[in-house]
Amino acid sequence: MDKLNFLTAGIPLRAKDYKTGFEALKELNLNGLELEFVHGVRMSEASKEFLKNNKNDFILTAHAPFYINLNSKEEDKVEASIQRIIETANAANELGGYSITYHAAFYLKEDKKTVFNKLIKRHENIFEALQDNPIWIRPETTGKESQWGSIDEIIELSKIFPKMLPCVDFSHIHARTAGKFNTYDEFSLIFEKIGKKLGDTALNNFHAHIAGIEYTTKGEKKHLNLEESDFNYKDLLKVFKKFNIKGAIVCESPNIEEDCKLLSDYYNSI
Repeated sequence: MDKLNFLTAGIPLRAKDYKTGFEALKELNLNGLELEFVHGVRMSEASKEFLKNNKNDFILTAHAPFYINLNSKEEDKVEASIQRIIETANAANELGGYSITYHAAFYLKEDKKTVFNKLIKRHENIFEALQDNPIWIRPETTGKESQWGSIDEIIELSKIFPKMLPCVDFSHIHARTAGKFNTYDEFSLIFEKIGKKLGDTALNNFHAHIAGIEYTTKGEKKHLNLEESDFNYKDLLKVFKKFNIKGAIVCESPNIEEDCKLLSDYYNSI
């Protein structure tokens, strides 16, 4: 990536399809969108053809379905989770996508090391199936302590697989830690850790999620618009600028294009 790009999580709300979505992105001077495969990796042939033929300079990422748990007690659910990640990666690659992300697993009260070792084996199966697919595969930092996916866990897993990097959801990290990681210095620590452990490739090929967020001591409750939450997006964007991060920021606020525009405009004003 040659710069930092700003994407909406899904088609802008003011649009009705990918065509009008791209028109809205252009009007707002935004850079692309994240394909939201919420309930399954499904897309009409017409949408596929439009995206292939009209992507141009827009950046596409993809979020795999929510029904993923690579640590399920039931083997068929593990296999279905693996397949959903593979299908997402193949669909995104077919459309010229940059990166995919997913919530990888729940601990289900198991020891963290045991879960980590299971995830290594299950990702070995994923990458074996995707050996001809160059797209970045990214577990996302999660918003609750009951979910596998702290920034440290994802960095450690990424060190094992050459085509894996973190998807850093800064709002989830803020919620997961019950209000921490919301200052300039704390944000800087995240980038320093990623740079030290995964190198410049990770900083030059970033994938982040940002939104306002409501949380309790147990973690994430729901997404909010940025100005309705305590999330310190201004200092975060200053740190993006300080580290000269390149890649994609996906805005997941409920008012996706409004907050995405807010983020883009503020970043470009720094």
